[in-house]
Amino acid sequence: MRHTRLLCAIGVSLWSLRCRQPGGRSVALPVALRDLVKNGRFGMVTSIRGLPLGVRDGLQTLFGSQTLDIAGARSRVSDHRRDCQSEAPIRRLVAAGCTIDYCLVYYERGGGAHTWHVALFHWTPAATRFEWGGTAPAVWRHSTTFATPSCPE
Repeated sequence: MRHTRLLCAIGVSLWSLRCRQPGGRSVALPVALRDLVKNGRFGMVTSIRGLPLGVRDGLQTLFGSQTLDIAGARSRVSDHRRDCQSEAPIRRLVAAGCTIDYCLVYYERGGGAHTWHVALFHWTPAATRFEWGGTAPAVWRHSTTFATPSCPE
């Protein structure tokens, strides 16, 4: 239930959202994508393996890693300030959801300073394309801020 409310609030928030992309550039979600996300019926994805293979490949490319370095929602994320030898992934899935042709992934990045990120992918069985993403706004960082009246209980 918490994840459903979280994903719903993320989707509802996207139509006025600006994300910080690498290099500090702030980029708003384009209007066409905003409408798709706002009106889309996103089904919850509760684990990384539940995401379409193309989206997992897209995340791996986005992360620039040889493997998909992201833990499940209930796993701990690596904090290199405390444990330089940690084998825990540096990223952790917070919430994800997919429509018939889009996936929205919200994740935490550990390390020296924890940050939260969002990525939107357009996917089909034939091809997957990164559409938009960046550092998520601070209001998404704590699940207690995600309850909105427009989300189903």
